[in-house]
Amino acid sequence: MRIDYLFPVLGYLLGSVSSAIVLARLMGLKDPRLTGSGNPGATNILRYGGKTLAALTLLGDVLKGVVPVVIARAFTDEPLVLALTALGAFIGHLFPVFFRFQGGKGVATALGVLLALSPWLGLALVVTWVLVALISRYSSLSALVAALLAPFYAWWLLPGWPYLLVVAAIAALLIWRHRGNIQRLLAGQEAKIGR
Repeated sequence: MRIDYLFPVLGYLLGSVSSAIVLARLMGLKDPRLTGSGNPGATNILRYGGKTLAALTLLGDVLKGVVPVVIARAFTDEPLVLALTALGAFIGHLFPVFFRFQGGKGVATALGVLLALSPWLGLALVVTWVLVALISRYSSLSALVAALLAPFYAWWLLPGWPYLLVVAAIAALLIWRHRGNIQRLLAGQEAKIGR
């Protein structure tokens, strides 16, 4: 068995380390799955842990997407291996083996893996998110629009079908994880940024 096919497993295991849960425990705060929105992510941590802890959570979630892809790229440039490593890290965040498969929505980790696959793709998604957020003031809508556009950006910026398929899968899972936000947006009940 070739060693490079172990990188998706490494991606999954690194992705399974929940920055929000680990940092909340270190700071003696309540488990983010048991308070606020129940989502172990930076936005929920911001609500009860403050800006610094939320920023650290965001950074941790981005890095756990970046690191496995960078490690894999140091050993191989095979698109299928790199794409599956990215998908593994993302799936690990959504369904972490270390936390009873109760993970976050995956926006920051998706950004991390996509940045690692292509900095230009990551930049395009950040710009999209920021523009939609400035116009709408909805974080969830910004993430949804970025997810919808991600496969088109990947088709344009990344060579090879493995990347396109994995980015499309990540986008579909992001949208699925935001189904509650979609319902609240349609009902006019979603909280805006800053509230």
